[in-house]
Amino acid sequence: MRTILATASPLRRIFPLRQGARRCFSTSQNLQATWGFIGLGRMGYPMARNLRSKLPADDILFVQDINKAATSQFLEENPTGVRVAESAREVAEKAEIVVTSLPEPQHVSGVYRQMLEPATLLKEGMTQERLFIDCSTIDIKTSRSVAELARSTGQGTFVDAPMSGGVVGAQAGTLTFMIGAAPEDVERVTRVLSMMGRKVIHLGPQGSGLAGKLANNYLLALNNIATAEAMNMGIRWGLDPKALAGMLNISTGRCWPSEVNNPVPGVIEGSPASRGYEGGFGVALANKDLKLAIQAAKEAGVKLALGDTAKALYDEVEKADNCKGRDFSVVYRYLGGKE
Repeated sequence: MRTILATASPLRRIFPLRQGARRCFSTSQNLQATWGFIGLGRMGYPMARNLRSKLPADDILFVQDINKAATSQFLEENPTGVRVAESAREVAEKAEIVVTSLPEPQHVSGVYRQMLEPATLLKEGMTQERLFIDCSTIDIKTSRSVAELARSTGQGTFVDAPMSGGVVGAQAGTLTFMIGAAPEDVERVTRVLSMMGRKVIHLGPQGSGLAGKLANNYLLALNNIATAEAMNMGIRWGLDPKALAGMLNISTGRCWPSEVNNPVPGVIEGSPASRGYEGGFGVALANKDLKLAIQAAKEAGVKLALGDTAKALYDEVEKADNCKGRDFSVVYRYLGGKE
């Protein structure tokens, strides 16, 4: 595993271009002139904005989303060097590096088929392969099928690069990316992701980034439930919530849900729990990632003791009127925790 600290400053060209010459793929000295970003959702929108802000002014970023209001707003807020593409195919035809951030596996599969079929993307004047970087959190099987489509048609290199850090990290440009890529592609991919995040962790060949992300989010989903149960338990035994959390966070029970995203209102100032469980990591998204991890584990023959039980609980939480649409720490409320 390689962890690379990403630089926040934009890459700069060293060799000047002849006037009128078309800039192509980056070498170690040059930046590419055309970029693409597909998926301007809660994560993708600020990521694309950060990418545009780090690019030289005369580079062009093509953006595309089925939500026309999102693309119109993006163009209005970022008028310099931005073009709105009518389709994913147009992005692939015009951009030399394409970043995608999409909700579900079927969206990733559909978008990449639009981009890669028919296999007639032009390569004229390109010094390196077209690069596709998918930052979506999807199942490993779908990601590998898309990678094979790109490879078998000879139209580019596909890398999985799911991210961690949430909407706040996307807005601040402090995301951590977990990438699955061939060693020779790591530097190039890192240079792109450095404009949208702080760290890039190379976990192995294509698919490895998603494997790491799903393993992490599986553990996160379970820790969130366990923390909610433990806090509820201690409070009902008469313990002060802040004292209990403080003890846990210097003891062996310490974890991200206990220390950073504690589910009890008032324990952590500014946390989702202290804001009525608004914002944060939505319970539906947490459950989606948990289901993807369970699916991938079963496909690999991994025995799970807690996954299905946790999934059943999150299914119930998603449906509860006072929990639906909230941060996943709202599990504490569903369990009857004192607020």
